[in-house]
Amino acid sequence: METRLRQLLPGVEWEREYRFAAIESGGIGKGVRARLKRAGLKDWRFDFADVERKIAIECDGGTWARGRHTRGAGFAGDARKRNAATSMGWRVYNFTSDMIYSDEAIRFIEGVYNG
Repeated sequence: METRLRQLLPGVEWEREYRFAAIESGGIGKGVRARLKRAGLKDWRFDFADVERKIAIECDGGTWARGRHTRGAGFAGDARKRNAATSMGWRVYNFTSDMIYSDEAIRFIEGVYNG
């Protein structure tokens, strides 16, 4: 997916595994765990992030095989992550493996940028 994103949207700087909660709570490095705890956050990351525009892409695998994203605790954790990110001004787009492999995700994100 990363290669396709870079091909279709060459002007966008995508960061992989972007630690948005740590950055928003004061940055990574010494004291990050304490800052996250005080803020009521976890060390959440986005699969891909356009930091400048605050657009995030989440790739949720295992949707048909009872993977982490579709079971109770995993689904609840993902909801908390999305809600926290949204409250910080992020737009978060979630895609299943099927959507990624069929290019549906790429076409959708391309539409977000090219409206």
